[in-house]
Order: sequence, then C-alpha cells, then structure tokens
Amino acid sequence: MFKDISLDELESVMKKAWDAFAVYRNISLQKRAAFMKAIAVELEACGDALLHTAMEETHLPEARLRGERTRTIFQLNSYADACARGEWMEISIDTAIAGKVPPKPDLRKTKTALGPVVVFGASNFPFAYSTAGGDTACALAAGCPVIVKAHPAHSRTSEMVAGAVLKAVKNSGMPDAVFAHLHGAAQSIGEALVKHPYTKAVGFTGSYGGGRQLFDWGNQRKDPIPVFAEMGSVNPVFLLQEKMKDDAADVAKMYAGSITLGVGQFCTNPGIIIGIKGDDLDKFMTALSEEIKKIPAAKMLHEGIAKSFAEKKESATSQTGVKTIIEIENNDPANNAAPVINFTSGSNFIANPKLHEEVFGPYSIIVACADMNEMTNVAKNLEGQLSATLMATEQDIIDNKELLEAVKNICGRFIINNVPTGVEVCLSMHHGGPFPATTDSRFTSVGADGIKRFARPIVYQNWPDNLLPDELKHSNPLNVWRTINDVPGKA
Repeated sequence: MFKDISLDELESVMKKAWDAFAVYRNISLQKRAAFMKAIAVELEACGDALLHTAMEETHLPEARLRGERTRTIFQLNSYADACARGEWMEISIDTAIAGKVPPKPDLRKTKTALGPVVVFGASNFPFAYSTAGGDTACALAAGCPVIVKAHPAHSRTSEMVAGAVLKAVKNSGMPDAVFAHLHGAAQSIGEALVKHPYTKAVGFTGSYGGGRQLFDWGNQRKDPIPVFAEMGSVNPVFLLQEKMKDDAADVAKMYAGSITLGVGQFCTNPGIIIGIKGDDLDKFMTALSEEIKKIPAAKMLHEGIAKSFAEKKESATSQTGVKTIIEIENNDPANNAAPVINFTSGSNFIANPKLHEEVFGPYSIIVACADMNEMTNVAKNLEGQLSATLMATEQDIIDNKELLEAVKNICGRFIINNVPTGVEVCLSMHHGGPFPATTDSRFTSVGADGIKRFARPIVYQNWPDNLLPDELKHSNPLNVWRTINDVPGKA
C-alpha cells in the first residue's frame, strides 16, 4: 500500500533529524515530558478508527488492541514523568578540594542524548512496541529525535499513529523533524537506516534473524553504534518435585493458558517446560493435554508468521527423540496456528540445540529429566532468556541451590510460581536478558530505565556554575535527585 522511501528521500529525513537533534537535546525535561503526554492525548483521540484498522491488519481482537493502546498511553505518560524526575540521568557531583595533592577538580556527571534513534516497529504489538511504543517514548525522553520504520504487516495502523505523533509535535512546539515516519519493506532500507552516519542508536523488537542482522550492520559501521534488539526467548519453566506432588494439575491449567495466550505470539511465551520424569510429571502432562484440547486453532497476525510457525513446528517435531503429546486440528494452516505440545528426554534436549530454538506460536516442549542433576545440566546448556520460571516450594528452592545459580545466569526476569506472559510497565521491570534474548543484557526495553539506552554519560570538569546544565547547577533548579560527595538527595 505504501511505497518504500527512496535513498535520496531517506538522506533528507536523516539530515533533518540531525538538525533537530541540536535543538531537541537542549529542550528542558519538563517540556519533553509535556510533549510525550501530548502524544498520549492524540493517540487516545484516534478513537475506534485506529482500533478497527489494527484489527483488519493484525487479526487481533478489539479487546486486546484496546488494552494495548491503553498500555501504550500509560507508557508515554509514565516515561514522561520519569523523564521529568531525572533519575535516569544518574547525576553525581564531587566538589573540588583545592588543598588536596594534587588538587581535586570539581566534577559533575550527567547524561546526554546519543542522537537520532531509528526504531523498527514490531509485528506482534502494533501499538506498545511500534510507532509510538516504548522505544520511541524512551528515545524522546532521553532527548533523541526518532525515525520510525513502519512494520509492513500493519503499515496503515502505523501511519495513523504517526499522524497522532506529528500532531503532538506541532501542538507542543517541538522541532518539526523530532519525529519522522517512513515505509521500507526492502532490506536495503533497513541497512541504509542503520548505517547512516546520523543514526546514533537503534531500537528493535522481533525475531533473532532480524535483530542479529541489525546488530551486525551497527557494528560494521566506521563508528559502531548501540543496537538494542530484543529478539525473543523460549522462557524455560522448571517444575520442581515437591511443588509438583500437590499442584501438578493446577500448574498445568495455568500453563495451558500461558502457552496459548494470543495464539502464542508473545516473546514471553513459555516454550520449554522442564520436569523430572515420574508419576507427577505424567499427571502434569495429562492435565495439560486436557486443557489444551479446549483451545482451538486461531488466526495468527499474518500469513508470514503462520508459515514460519508451521515450518519451525515441523522442524522441531521431526527431530530424533521427539514425540507429540497433543496437536489440535488445524483446517487453515496458511493463516491459523493450532496448539502443539511435544515431549523429549533431558539427555536428548541437551544433545540437540535445535530443540532449544523458539517456535513463535502456541507451542511448547516438555523435557523429562532423569533427576535433578540432569535438570541442572539442562539449565546450564540453555541460551540467554528474557525470563525463567521455577514452579517450586520454599523447600525446593533451599534444596536446589545449584539449579538456582544456573538459571540466574541465563535470564533477565526470574519468576517463581507464576507465568512469564504479561510484562508490567514499571521501574522495577527488566525486559531483557543475556544474548540471544537481547543484544545487551544490561538494559531493559520495558520500564523507565529503558531511557538509559539512548543516553551516555558526560562529565563537566571545573565549569562555571552559570554555564552548567540546569541539573548540575549548585542551586538544583530542576529539583532532581543527585548524589553530592557520595550523599544522595535533592540538595
């Protein structure tokens, strides 16, 4: 529907974004926050027309999309408030000591924006992780202009959201090019955006293949840039023995819902469930199968994702030592996905890394370990994850410290007796994890700490007070938290 931007047009967009950066980076925290809140207002004002367009393009139900838009509006307001509070700048001041040998200078550290940020919209979240989603909000909070490349699977939705952002740009008096929106299905457009000399960071949520390509392009530049790619996860669940003695059926019911939520199209879908073979695991598998039987095949976001699910499911199922416990009938595999639960042994899982890979959709594989030693070895052989879960009693945890340490090494969010689906937007959330879950496990793409991805530290040494940024001035006119000579406060 939308024509790819030409390379000449892209050059113009990037030049304007760079010019806007010189202005926007110096706009006050309060004005940035007001601008972000204005975007939230305009997004709400799009009304049901936006929801109906997204329904047509993504096959997602209205209730889900309405909830996602509410989440996106909350993100914009939440990150705006965090922007204004300034904690993300991690301000610290060490005052001069003239009598020290050698004399200690006056040192004041804050954070400054990186520069224009390119955001690639996600296919499975047309609002929360796309045009005005978390990456865009974080970059704007940090003082960075944003260039969004619309996801071609919901290009009309993205265009409508971009219109809301641009209206807020105008009404808030921001530089015209602080936000740009473009279309580019061709790989060459993505490469040109990442490698453009005015691009200073990239935000991405999507597949491993897509994220890794962007990361590689970012590192092939003469001046490598940070590419913050969240690339999915299998989010392993460990079923510990004492917990399963009494709660196997309840756990199965909980996980049937988590595996199939949103047709399994979440990066937090629990794709691997690890237990100890025996009667309790058998009880769990029987209960899980009974619950899965109640869940019919359903339409995926688009044909490409349905095709990928079918191919990856078939590849996983055809591996040696794998059997299917249950697969729901699917009369329309070109568009729909039907829940599938596979089974294998712990030793086979460890020996075959193919079984560790994400199957994006309503799929999970149960791994039956011979004992706790093998379960621990499974954990040690897993790649980096966004989350990992223990279904366990307190005694299970006390008795299995080696497993805990192994699991802690591979995840960004460590869950007990709950499901990984559902990522709360708050300061204490960490939505990230060791590679290949993300390209930098130190940062989150959910929660206001995500602002830090798009800023870098800068220290002012021996500057006159009147020439310092407001957050570093002696009087603290912004009334932000600072650490002065190792003492935190608002002095």
